[in-house]
Parts: sequence; C-alpha cells; structure tokens
Amino acid sequence: MTKVKKIPFRVCLGCQEKRPKKELIRLVRTPEGIIEIDPTGKKAGRGAYVCPGTECIQKAIKVKRLERTFGQPIPKEIFEALKAGILQR
Repeated sequence: MTKVKKIPFRVCLGCQEKRPKKELIRLVRTPEGIIEIDPTGKKAGRGAYVCPGTECIQKAIKVKRLERTFGQPIPKEIFEALKAGILQR
C-alpha cells in the first residue's frame, strides 16, 4: 500500500484563493526585520504568499495586505523585485 503525500496549500494575499504552496511566491520578513523574496520557501521568519501573476501582486499592494501581514511598510524595491521575478518565470 502506497502512502498519499499531502500537498500543503497556502492562501494568496492578492486573490485570496487557496493554492498549492509550490505554485506561489513566498515573501518573508526575517527576524532582523528585512523583507525579501524567498525562492526556497525555507527562510526563517514570517512568510506571506502571492500568486505569480501581476494582477494578484497589484491587488495585494493596493489593499495593503502585505503591510498588514508583516506589520510594517514595504519598501518599493521589494515590489519592483517581485514584479521582475514574475517576469522571469
């Protein structure tokens, strides 16, 4: 008998849909307070997930869900890096 592997799901901050964790981009606030993109999904800190589509990122920025999740303002460089990372995918 084979075991069925459980697929972890996370909620996108833009569209508020549950998706498999591997399909989403993780942002992390490190213990030092730095916000960055986490390509491995394993960095220590508070994580938030966004779909790799520009409309989800725009909505998360507009409604300020990222700021509320991390409890601090998000620098413009992070948004630019996130948009550039999506275009590379």
